[in-house]
Amino acid sequence: MKRKTVLITAAAVLAVSGASLAVYAGNTRRETVLEFGMFTGSNWDVENANSFIIIDKAIETFQETHPGVRIHYYSGVRKDDYSEWFSRKLLAGQEPDVFMVLGTDFNQFSSMGVMKNLEPLIEQDKTFETDKYFSSAFRTGQYGGNQYALPYETVPTLMFVNKTLLTREGIAMPDEDWTWDDLYSICEQVTKDADGDGRLDQFGTYNYGWLDAVYSNGVEIFASDGSECYLADDRVADAVKFIGQINDLYQGQNATQEDFNAGDVAFMPLTFAEYRTYKTYPYRVKRYGSFQWDCITMPAGKDGDNVSQVDTLLMGISANTRHEELAWEFLKLLTYNEEIQTEIFRSSQGASVLKAVTQSDEMESIVQADMEEGDTVISGELLGRVIEEGRIVPRFKQYEQAMSLADSEISNILQNDRTVDSSLKTLQRTVNNYLQQ
Repeated sequence: MKRKTVLITAAAVLAVSGASLAVYAGNTRRETVLEFGMFTGSNWDVENANSFIIIDKAIETFQETHPGVRIHYYSGVRKDDYSEWFSRKLLAGQEPDVFMVLGTDFNQFSSMGVMKNLEPLIEQDKTFETDKYFSSAFRTGQYGGNQYALPYETVPTLMFVNKTLLTREGIAMPDEDWTWDDLYSICEQVTKDADGDGRLDQFGTYNYGWLDAVYSNGVEIFASDGSECYLADDRVADAVKFIGQINDLYQGQNATQEDFNAGDVAFMPLTFAEYRTYKTYPYRVKRYGSFQWDCITMPAGKDGDNVSQVDTLLMGISANTRHEELAWEFLKLLTYNEEIQTEIFRSSQGASVLKAVTQSDEMESIVQADMEEGDTVISGELLGRVIEEGRIVPRFKQYEQAMSLADSEISNILQNDRTVDSSLKTLQRTVNNYLQQ
């Protein structure tokens, strides 16, 4: 009788345990975990202590509207380590469902099939309108004519202007539609040996290069598919010659970052992220606290406009995700939701990729709140124009190497006063040979 009681008790315990396990298993099955890949800090290499705020808010919003779904991400992966971290995940077959894509990885990921082609998802989603994005930011996620990633955050390049130096020299602040001629004229006026020691100690530009000039002269350097380059184009030659003319003003000297920081340089290209960082306390005091400055568009070449490079942080979906629909919905929340995109102005240094957000009065008030009283804030209209009309890095597999080759040789042409037109023709043949291998 005792043995029968023990068996019945054991059976009851097993039954309860089994039921508990069944409930637990059921709960486990009901919870779907979506992995998200991100790095800490700023994509734009400026100070950013709030990199998780936007993502955490998006996760909270998504999980509230998707019961049974949990978003998981690894914290503490630095930008410099992110590519290696992602590669290890990829090799182990554990890549995230949705992830940030560094610009240096995008071409390789797209060509290798790491990211899902988003075209079918975009076509099927009747609530999704691509026109809401800035076209430059949206096109950054394209490879081979297909959309492989959506833009999350963007930064255009602007021209930093040392207002104190210009005022001291009796020169007015340039207009938004200024030209190469205006830039050269100002550089000619401010470049001087102020203390009479035989060396220049005041300069017109620092870090303004041939590629900046090319972007503003209405020409593309490469075909969109990377099949050939156009370095021998007259507009490229004019851009390189213009940089040579500015360099000639400096009599063999080079302006340095120290010269700029000391307030002895009139102009320097910088990103919108740097503008936002160094216009605010305490970074303003640490970097550029000794003079007043502001930003405007880049000067237009004779065949171009006041445009510049636009860089964009992208996000994509793994080609191997088992949760395609959820991944798409989360990707949309991060990149397409106006409330989440507005948080970029509050908690990051870039700009929203959505026209309505970046060109809003709310954007201007958020940016103004971080700056000192009396500072002029770039208008949403101007910022939107610079982003929309901006030039993007071409998307083809050999771009990085081809661009490195071109940049090295053009730097050599400028340093050694070589004939620009004939040298660029030779360089074009060299780069085309590389692209066609």
